[in-house]
Amino acid sequence: MEKIFGRGISVDRQSPGIRHLDTEQVNPRTRDLDQCSTMELLRLMNAEDFRVPVAVEAALPAVAEAVDLIAGALRRGGRLFYVGAGTSGRLGVLDAYECPPTFGTPPELVQALVAGGVARDRADESAEDDPELGAADLAERGLAAGDVVVGIAASGRTPYVVGALQYARSAGASTVALACSGGSVIGDLADKAIEVTVGPEALTGSTRLKAGTAQKLVLNMISTGVMVKLGKVYQNFMVDMEASNGKLRQRARGIVAMATGEEESAVEAAMAATGDHMKASIVMLLAGVSAEEAFRRLAEADGNVRGALQA
Repeated sequence: MEKIFGRGISVDRQSPGIRHLDTEQVNPRTRDLDQCSTMELLRLMNAEDFRVPVAVEAALPAVAEAVDLIAGALRRGGRLFYVGAGTSGRLGVLDAYECPPTFGTPPELVQALVAGGVARDRADESAEDDPELGAADLAERGLAAGDVVVGIAASGRTPYVVGALQYARSAGASTVALACSGGSVIGDLADKAIEVTVGPEALTGSTRLKAGTAQKLVLNMISTGVMVKLGKVYQNFMVDMEASNGKLRQRARGIVAMATGEEESAVEAAMAATGDHMKASIVMLLAGVSAEEAFRRLAEADGNVRGALQA
């Protein structure tokens, strides 16, 4: 039986219907994997992994469009939601969880939804067959028209993700699809489609391998690219990071020192004056202004260090 979604999109909820997908094909290069020595096995896997960056490179124009779309939405007060199931969903969780400590973002700015939730002991893979659950999970988070939903599915057809994207469209939110199969269902549904075709896995059907690596690379690009666009980065330094432990406090001071070329004593004085605020410390040191003036300039430049220095 089929569950029909808008725009003629359908997903068969009883039959897997995935044998034709790129991610489900048999890899002729690893056909004798179970006969390999340990080193042969690892070399084969490594050779397959080398194919992933090439596939990602081919999708860079689509990734760039997604970054610009998301950055614009977040700049206008929207939020970013990653939605996925299984490995795809957990990779979304990882990327969302990394944003607050890396870029100092509030936890609600980048959120992740996984079919069945994130189980501590065992993943619940059965929930991915329910498209209504994808819609309900987004509704529970109060999805609004200014938000962006990134649906992640290696197969490009996971019902939970399809349902989430359909709901997002009905709510007026922007949508992005990240799939590892060409001509994907979620790609047809989304405003922007990123399809990274990595080909058959070394272990047939195990999309936590090349497909998972490709998704991780693209998610790294999306979150980092968006945060660069939002002024969370100065030069190539993460200047909004949360210095929440001893190692990170040392890193924060090291970044301020490298960004300004100042000695340790000057950096310590600036960090003390700004309450360990990295951006304000950099502006204070490079512009030769007080902490109060550094904060004023940053406020006028919407938190952008370069803008504050040019003021």
